[in-house]
Amino acid sequence: MSIRSLIVAAAVLAATASAQAQSAFAKPEDAVKYRQAAFTVLGAHFSRIGAMVQGRVPFDAKAAQDNAAIVVAMSTLPWAGFTPDTQNLKSRTKPEAWMEMDKVRAGADKMVKAVAELQAAARTGNLDAVKKTFGEAAATCKACHDAYRE
Repeated sequence: MSIRSLIVAAAVLAATASAQAQSAFAKPEDAVKYRQAAFTVLGAHFSRIGAMVQGRVPFDAKAAQDNAAIVVAMSTLPWAGFTPDTQNLKSRTKPEAWMEMDKVRAGADKMVKAVAELQAAARTGNLDAVKKTFGEAAATCKACHDAYRE
């Protein structure tokens, strides 16, 4: 399977899975695993862009575009796994998240918008544009992690 096919498949999955996922969890533990897995994949591809932005690996416009597309596709998925029945299960989610779920969702919306802007910048092939939008996207992730992640 080519990277382009993988990206298209991930985008289709993102468009349908998030809405369906909440009702698809057989057990609360499945919801936690789902959200953690989505964050893991998102973070892995975001980190690959970060390595280019930080100069740890050479900038590769195509790789940045491919990774940004996956980040965008994954960005909508984890939120379906924050179901009320997972509140008391072991995870790195702070108790405050459950009391401020509207703020968590607002932060998620900011992150989704920021990674879409990162994807648009990656499509230009311009490292400076990628650096600027990467920093903005990373700030949205950090804000939520600081407030709601152990």
